[in-house]
Amino acid sequence: MRTALCDRFGIEYPIFVFTPSEKVAAAVSRAGGLGVLGCVRFNDAEDLDAVLDWMDANTDGRPYGVDVVMPAKVPTEGSAVDIDKLIPQGHKDFVAKTLADLGVPPLPGDAGDGVLGWLHSVARSHVEVALRHPIKLIANALGSPPVDVIEQVHAAGVPVAALAGSAKHALRHAENGVDIIVAQGHEAGGHTGEIGSMVLWPEIVDAVGDTPVLAAGGIGTGRQVAAALALGTQGVWMGSAFLTAAEYDLGVRTESGTTVVQEAMLAATSADTVRRRVYTGKPARLLRSRWTDAWDADGAPEPLPMPLQNILVSEAHQRMSLGSDPSAVAMPVGQIVGRMNEIRPVADIIAELVTGFEAATGRLDTIRDR
Repeated sequence: MRTALCDRFGIEYPIFVFTPSEKVAAAVSRAGGLGVLGCVRFNDAEDLDAVLDWMDANTDGRPYGVDVVMPAKVPTEGSAVDIDKLIPQGHKDFVAKTLADLGVPPLPGDAGDGVLGWLHSVARSHVEVALRHPIKLIANALGSPPVDVIEQVHAAGVPVAALAGSAKHALRHAENGVDIIVAQGHEAGGHTGEIGSMVLWPEIVDAVGDTPVLAAGGIGTGRQVAAALALGTQGVWMGSAFLTAAEYDLGVRTESGTTVVQEAMLAATSADTVRRRVYTGKPARLLRSRWTDAWDADGAPEPLPMPLQNILVSEAHQRMSLGSDPSAVAMPVGQIVGRMNEIRPVADIIAELVTGFEAATGRLDTIRDR
């Protein structure tokens, strides 16, 4: 399992893992992949700086990257107070009533402010902080970042990756100077488009020519990695499968040692996700729960556009993740959740991906030789 991207990034396997947990990201890099830390949970640049200091000290000199959430077009935005004024009171009342109906407790006094990392200005500060560290990749979850940001990152000698849900979007990213395209199929968790992975991956590979493509969406086994590489990609971009990693430490742990969100995912099947705008204002796949059901019910308001929906629900998401009810959570996850049925260390997940890949390619060799 070795492609040109392994040599480019100095990694053993072309396995790129997005995660909001620095402990998971560091463990991925130590295990031979490239851990990519999601920055959206950081409001304060100093907090991100401290976490990246920790990454520098705990990756054993292995490469890692960061992921930001930055629209290509600079939106009009003001302070948190100004933005809050744009959110209708009816939406606020709906969220408050839903949380009360679900029995979700309030935040503890030291839980901090709601997540504002979705704001364009905050995402730019994430880039500034990240470039002060020895990162090897900056990825953008919303496609191409602004051209001036791409130029800024390139000037620091760091490549840029961007997610795409269609060949048209991938071509635009490549024209803007993006170095690596993440072809994210419909099955993926988080922001995802309408086209399934098996159709999307080769479409984007053929469209962008020499630009490397990472396959994303529905990958959780070595067999699926083999399929992705067989379709012309140079590696895989994973996220969901590492949410049940033993190192994942975001959220309150239960008596069993798992977080409430992990408990919800361990019990889910591949049919237990929905693709809705309720998480960010853009279509995103997340675990179906009593929270998503409430937004689907008659009388629920239409989700607001990004970033207003983020601001509206950010505290609610924090409250649910710190609660004790697995049926009342809000967590992006892909359809691969049906295979995420045990807690395992990151190193074991990576090792199984490698052995599964070898077994799959070995079977193909046997078929070819007949």
